[in-house]
Amino acid sequence: MKKSFKLATIGFVVVSMLGLVAAAAGRDKISIVGSSTVFPFSSAVAEQFGSRGQFPTPKVESTGTGGGMSVFCRGVGVSHPDITNASRKMKLSEYQSCARNGVREIVEVKIGYDGIVVSNSKNGPDFNLTRMQLYMALAKQIPQRGRMIPNPFRTWNQIDPSLPNLPIDVMGPPPTSGTRDAFAELVMEVGARSFAQMDNLRSNNEAQFKRLATSIREDGAWKDAGENDNLIVQTLARNPNQLGIFGFSFFEENMDRVQAATINGRQPTFASISDSSYPISRSLYFYIKKQNIGVVPGIKEFATEFMSEGAAGARGYLRGRGMVPLPAAERARQAGVVEALSPMSAPRS
Repeated sequence: MKKSFKLATIGFVVVSMLGLVAAAAGRDKISIVGSSTVFPFSSAVAEQFGSRGQFPTPKVESTGTGGGMSVFCRGVGVSHPDITNASRKMKLSEYQSCARNGVREIVEVKIGYDGIVVSNSKNGPDFNLTRMQLYMALAKQIPQRGRMIPNPFRTWNQIDPSLPNLPIDVMGPPPTSGTRDAFAELVMEVGARSFAQMDNLRSNNEAQFKRLATSIREDGAWKDAGENDNLIVQTLARNPNQLGIFGFSFFEENMDRVQAATINGRQPTFASISDSSYPISRSLYFYIKKQNIGVVPGIKEFATEFMSEGAAGARGYLRGRGMVPLPAAERARQAGVVEALSPMSAPRS
């Protein structure tokens, strides 16, 4: 009797464990992480995709581009995200991290364009800035007489008398954000190269140039806002003298409260971002973990919906959310990448 009881107990435990393993082994909902800029676009596609009833609505999380890459690259299977959104290209170091953890088939898909907006309250002054002036305002160190010195500027008009006599006070994205990476590349590096000393350094020691050019000051003139663009807008509304940095799509949603600075003579608009005449324009991406296709249902179908004419096309619903579409021929090429699931090559840097 005792033997039978023990066998029954063991059998119950084994069945229970098998049930837990089976539950853990399966996941029917696509997991997406990454860029806060791409988040509203990916969420819109997820809602549309899930509404058709063939697959559950994907779970989309806003973790920042860098944070998304880190989680995405930790491994394959149902315990790890299937897609990561990005407001910049994957870095070589991230690609190598993926490879070390067995993530070896990654599909890179360019989805559209966005601009980075330098903004302030509509109750504040107009700002007409250049990338050199932004670099001079925000760099931790600036070149002077052949050496690097701690940033001495406290007000905008100390940089240029035509700028407002207001403290330099800028709120922007954290280091984990793709927007921060893009701002560093498109503004800080370009602005730094306006100085011969920095331009020469770039030619002789690019790594040191990047470190110096993109190091943001830590004396209170710059404030990290986290992955929360709403916080920036709320802060700008309370303080008309403060500037904030975020993506064009979020700016469009809040044009009743904030205004955009002119950068190098150009305002951020749909047209100026589309033709790249606005100097702080960038490409947006998502990355598919090909090894999870067939493990989690619907990944390819979701990506196909994202790159469809109805979503990412010139009159697609993502344009209504603020994404600037790719030209038709380029969108067709990217849709072809999704169809073929062609793995990317290692990035150059």
